[in-house]
Amino acid sequence: MRRIYCLFMRHVCLVSALRKSSPCFNVSSSQRGYVICRHSSLNRQVMSLLKVNVPLSVAPYGIRNFSLITRLVKGIMHIRYVVIGTIVGGGLTLSQHVQSWMDKLPDLSWINMDSTLVAQLKDSFRTVADTVTTQKMLLYKKMEDTGLLPKQVKRDLLEWFEDKKTVLTDTPLLSLITDPAVFEESPSDEAKEAHERGRNDTLQTEMKFQEKIEQLEKENAELRRVLQSQSGKDVKLRKGNESLIDMYSSVLDLLIDYDSSYSTQDHLPRVVVVGDQSSGKTSVLEMIAQARIFPRGSGEMMTRAPVKVTLSDGPYHIAQFRDSQREFDLTSEKELAELRREIELRMLNSVKGGKTVSNEVIGLSVKGPGLPRMVLVDLPGVISTVTTGMAADTKEDILKICKTYLENPNAIILCIQDGSVDAERSNVTELVSSVDPAGKRTILVLTKVDLAEENLANPDMIKKILQGELFPMKALGYFAVVTGKGNSGDSIDVIRNYEESFFAKSQLFQGSILPPSQLTTKNMSLAVSKCFWKMVKESIGQQADSFKAVRFNLETEWKNRFPKLRDIDRDELYARAKTEILDELVQLNATSTAEWETALREKLWETMSSYVFENILISAFVGDKPHAFNTTVDIKLKHWADTQLPRKCVDAGWAVLREQFTRLNVSKKHQPEDGWSSCYKPLKEAVIEKALNSHTWNKRALESLRIIQQNALEDRTVPSKACWKDAILFMEDKIKLRLKELEKHSLHDSKTARWFRWSSPSEDELKIQAIADHLKPLLHNISSRNPFIDSDEMIMIRRNVRNSGFEVGEDEVRETWHQLYRVWFLRKSLLTANECQSMFLHHQKGFDEVGDCSSVVLFWRVQRMLHITANALRQQIVSTEVRYLEKEIKEILNEWSHDSQMKRQYLQGAQVELAEKLKQVRVIQEKIEDFIAMLNNESKRSTHCKGCYCIKFPVKY
Repeated sequence: MRRIYCLFMRHVCLVSALRKSSPCFNVSSSQRGYVICRHSSLNRQVMSLLKVNVPLSVAPYGIRNFSLITRLVKGIMHIRYVVIGTIVGGGLTLSQHVQSWMDKLPDLSWINMDSTLVAQLKDSFRTVADTVTTQKMLLYKKMEDTGLLPKQVKRDLLEWFEDKKTVLTDTPLLSLITDPAVFEESPSDEAKEAHERGRNDTLQTEMKFQEKIEQLEKENAELRRVLQSQSGKDVKLRKGNESLIDMYSSVLDLLIDYDSSYSTQDHLPRVVVVGDQSSGKTSVLEMIAQARIFPRGSGEMMTRAPVKVTLSDGPYHIAQFRDSQREFDLTSEKELAELRREIELRMLNSVKGGKTVSNEVIGLSVKGPGLPRMVLVDLPGVISTVTTGMAADTKEDILKICKTYLENPNAIILCIQDGSVDAERSNVTELVSSVDPAGKRTILVLTKVDLAEENLANPDMIKKILQGELFPMKALGYFAVVTGKGNSGDSIDVIRNYEESFFAKSQLFQGSILPPSQLTTKNMSLAVSKCFWKMVKESIGQQADSFKAVRFNLETEWKNRFPKLRDIDRDELYARAKTEILDELVQLNATSTAEWETALREKLWETMSSYVFENILISAFVGDKPHAFNTTVDIKLKHWADTQLPRKCVDAGWAVLREQFTRLNVSKKHQPEDGWSSCYKPLKEAVIEKALNSHTWNKRALESLRIIQQNALEDRTVPSKACWKDAILFMEDKIKLRLKELEKHSLHDSKTARWFRWSSPSEDELKIQAIADHLKPLLHNISSRNPFIDSDEMIMIRRNVRNSGFEVGEDEVRETWHQLYRVWFLRKSLLTANECQSMFLHHQKGFDEVGDCSSVVLFWRVQRMLHITANALRQQIVSTEVRYLEKEIKEILNEWSHDSQMKRQYLQGAQVELAEKLKQVRVIQEKIEDFIAMLNNESKRSTHCKGCYCIKFPVKY
């Protein structure tokens, strides 16, 4: 197209040059001739385009060269055809593209609605609009008639408000209306109670989750210990990463578990922080740990259980519970809040049985740069009065917990005393003086001395306290600290700076009350740490010798009491019981097919025998009418197979599985015991019972069993004479068993039975015998009999018995008749079975009117259903149910393997308790010996071991 356009423009230029006098053409007007420039470039282009051979000479005068114009016009016409063809072709191509695009669009023909439906909708909308408009006009007309036009009403209301405005302005009512405080509703008691209930519910939910977390963490720790014990004795675990204080803390944890199990108390040193409630003891502990890690409460009890805090030096400031792997970053306010919340939840979870406090220890490890290495125990604050919401024995429980820790002769008592209250209100000083009267291991810490200096009018009281002259107790040393400014949101750095500035500016402590080394929390913590390590070094050897002696005594006792047994703890005993249970499951798979099916057939018939006799055989018997009997039997069998039969058979199969499994367990009792079998026998029984009770049969197997039983019961054809005889034998056997059972539970004894037992009949027996004597004639010489007594017979029987001297009711007559009729019917059925021995050919050829053998066919159908059901249940048990049962037993065993409470409950015995105690003592002794070795190595590496020498406090008694 571009080339065609260029050619076209050249032609236009040529025509224009011909019409005008171009420099390249010299046309004389007089001669009217053309002179074409010889060397013109335009001439060459025109000549080449039009292919005109112009001679290089001047045309003759007076001659017109029309051929040049004709050829020029012809070339222009060719260009037009090209342009028109191009436009037409481009249009066709464009239309094809547009059509292809439209074909790709989705089909929207479904939007086109029926014109009739659209018209109906328009008419309905138009009718509704006309109705609304009409009603509006009528309403407006009525308002005009009554004078209630909207504009007029609005105008009248405005005038009325303007009139009343002046009255309201002059009355106090306006001030009440405009006062926002009037409309601010204070929360009602119900709202407060609802809020409190919601808070308690949330707290209970969090406590449950926290308890579950603790349980999982304990299971994790137990699993880790089991894995380490199963990894083999040759595997050496790395011990280099455990610091000295961490090892000491682990020793204390082991001793806590040992003491709680055997009601003993260890004598290893620890710093026991004790004080009155709200005296600031938790704040002192936080200043030592350099983090606000404990929950706070304004005047309420927050410490509900002992908290053992292990402080150690480390590169990062973190905290971690002893039974958890999570590390809390103490430099993060968010994680600090989470730590405080978890401590609170752990305390609440430890409180049980309606108590307010608990003796369960919460272990916490805190590491950080510059922290003193020691173990502190924060105890609940001593109270003087039990308030509302506390248990009645809360005060006694707190004193008992405190005495348990304070009576340890190697415990360092950090007695916290509030300096801002009167000395006479102190409760803890009497408690401390009772356990340490000489004050050889007590350190008194006076808190809130800034408030004391500000509020007390007599500064001599603080001086007397710090000199040991005011309280009736003695102490190894005295310290004065400031652990806060009254704002719970202040950080440790802010409090430390405030404490240092206070003691630097205090006029009271600038004197000679205390030396600077006994001021501030930092000096106090360093001094306590030094004293702690001194007492550790002095007492750890004695504690090791004590446990060595205990171990020797326990081993000697074991050798004398159980010389032929190896000491096995509960974990190993549990593993042995687990192996034995799984071995019994393997033996269950080895049971033969014949044993399974025999046991299943017996259980199935025991389950369904009563229904077959009472609901099918006896109820379907209506005289000598075999067709009616067969119809009733078919209906009852169909209903039975659709509703009750499959479920009953599954229950019977499950009962057989339980019996076979129990039989294997019972057979083990007759084998010689190895001394430990009786200890884990309750565990095996509990595991098997729980697995059997929680096991459910496969539902798909129930549906398939229903189909199999329906097909078996619908088939009335006895295929052979052997099957016919088997059915008769089955019928006679089951009828005889039923007769024996009925005679066993008979309401009256025969004269022969009474003669053999040498007993006289009672009044009730004589009455029942009289009823039976008058009922028996109704059954004699009658081939068919209705199983029920009509009203005329009832009246006759009661009259005859009354004539015999007994007054009886209808219920007694019916009950006696019920037994007599069933015995009569079963005996008659036995005779029928005997008569049908040779009736197989008649049945095979369909001659049912010759003899009534329909009951034989019924028992054949039931017998065949029993065999098929027993086979199906046996396959289901062996292939599926035993495997599922094994899986459930393994899950229970794995679940209980982490539950120490379950092990203590089901693994009992004198040898178990002794072996468990011996195991714990061995572990503790080995841990103490490792700690002593590490302590000696650290002492050898440094000539001046930090924390090995106690400072000398200026004791003033």
